[in-house]
Amino acid sequence: MIETQLILASTSIYRKQLLEKLSISFETKEPDCDETPRAHENAQDLVLRLAQTKAESCSLDRPSLVIGSDQVCVIDGQIIGKPLTRENAITQLLNASGRAVTFYTGLALFNSTNKNTDVQLDTFTVYFRQLTQQQIENYVDKEEPFYCAGSFKSEGLGIALFERLEGKDPNTLVGLPLITLIDMLNKQGVNIL
Repeated sequence: MIETQLILASTSIYRKQLLEKLSISFETKEPDCDETPRAHENAQDLVLRLAQTKAESCSLDRPSLVIGSDQVCVIDGQIIGKPLTRENAITQLLNASGRAVTFYTGLALFNSTNKNTDVQLDTFTVYFRQLTQQQIENYVDKEEPFYCAGSFKSEGLGIALFERLEGKDPNTLVGLPLITLIDMLNKQGVNIL
């Protein structure tokens, strides 16, 4: 009998670290996915489409359950990407200061045997403290969050930027909603405990 393998369709070290929390065996594969937003595509539709595309894009050599995930940060209806530079990170955090910022995370679980994909959306809101330019620069210089949507790492010093967090699962903020994923895996007969 061929055993079903679990695959994380991601090259993100953060998603890999999150999935490792579940103490289950899995492999990672790079998804084949163009992440360019479509014209008039809202943030929720974008992350759902990309999560599904990532999960369904991996080449497989045996029966698999493939996890795809995608996340965007939204301020005032505008999608905010990864800053990539110090200057962009500072600008993003100045824009977030004293405001609520919403993160939308799409999560997909593709079953290669029956070709079904379960796709779900998780929402998480971060309420930022009123921050000074110097506080923001100090944070950016210490943590260098250049490859994180929203320009912070909530699992690190970024927690000091917030007044409060609102959502079902704090792992969502890092990029992989584990509570929802556990529910999806249970439906596929994978009991984490």
